[in-house]
Amino acid sequence: MAYHVLLLSEIPQAGLKIFNDSYIVQRAWEDPDAILVRSNLVDTDKYKHLLAVARAGAGVDTITVERATERGICVFNAPGANANAVAELVFIMLGHYARRIAPAFEFIRSLADFKGTAEEMHTHIENGKSHFNGFELDEKTLGIIGLGNIGVRVANRGLEYRMHVVGYDSLPTLANMHRLDARVLIASRLEEVVSCADILSVHVPLLSTTRNLIGEKELSLVKPGVILMNYARSGIYNDDAVCSAIDKGIVRAYLTDFPTPALVQNKNVICTPHLGASTAESSEKSTLMAAECLRNYLSYGIVAHSVNFPTVEVMPRRSTKTRLAVVNRDIPKMIGKITRTLGAFGVNIQSMKNESNGTIGYNIIDLDVSISDDVVTMLKRIKNVLRVRKICF
Repeated sequence: MAYHVLLLSEIPQAGLKIFNDSYIVQRAWEDPDAILVRSNLVDTDKYKHLLAVARAGAGVDTITVERATERGICVFNAPGANANAVAELVFIMLGHYARRIAPAFEFIRSLADFKGTAEEMHTHIENGKSHFNGFELDEKTLGIIGLGNIGVRVANRGLEYRMHVVGYDSLPTLANMHRLDARVLIASRLEEVVSCADILSVHVPLLSTTRNLIGEKELSLVKPGVILMNYARSGIYNDDAVCSAIDKGIVRAYLTDFPTPALVQNKNVICTPHLGASTAESSEKSTLMAAECLRNYLSYGIVAHSVNFPTVEVMPRRSTKTRLAVVNRDIPKMIGKITRTLGAFGVNIQSMKNESNGTIGYNIIDLDVSISDDVVTMLKRIKNVLRVRKICF
């Protein structure tokens, strides 16, 4: 059996090299087993037999994750694969704004038809360069909202520019805190960071809890002349509130990777066309990570880096003939119902691993014998079982 993998985006071929002959990867499947995507919208309801979706990037707001979960479809992402690319862009754009690089470039380009001598051009440039006085990052306070893979890198790099760095994360992880430089001050409330920052940069995913995270209330607390940065997701800042704060002279500038009609018309907003992960290195790393998640899930039922399933990483034994991957709603007595059903067919369980995340329970059940499809059918009939897969070795 070959698995059909649908590509919904331009995917670097180097990132697909882990797929072997058991996978047919192309852009033409109407009803694939899996989807590999970058930024395209994915409506999981469109695909009848879909098992998994992998996003070659961190954000999954373009995927119908909740509906996928109800159908037992696993959704993966590639956290951290584009972290370096995004962190670099943050400081490139901050430096670009601080030193007024764009208008300085335009000034020099305007001299293409200059008719004077080299000395006259030099004099003209020296007289004109005062219009492009900028500022230094040294001693400025950099506020970071979100200390994940990207936020930690941005915070640590801020220290390299001799900035004072203050960070906040509502749910920090131990691994990320270990990577954070000890000189970064940790705030206990978001408002503490917002009120002290000369430059405020957000690095959180777009969730119901983070949409409009920085709005009118938060912007009423900022230091006059603050610079706002958004290289995370559109929707984390309330753009209307940002434009209003710019018009009032409260916000000096807004640097963002997410243009809108209102933002591009504002002279104090600098927009880039969603370039955060647009490097060859980032694309390849993200694709490899997402593709590996798909391969391991389809071939072995292994779950890692899923946004809606719990992590279960168990390789089959050499003696394993059949692996059952059972997805169920995370409610009491499900494990008992599953094992009793197997017992009714006289199936002996070689090993079983169960994990849950509060919404989904995921079970990997290994057997040292082959089983009929009748067993799978009966498991599927158990109330609150969402999906059952039989993987044969």
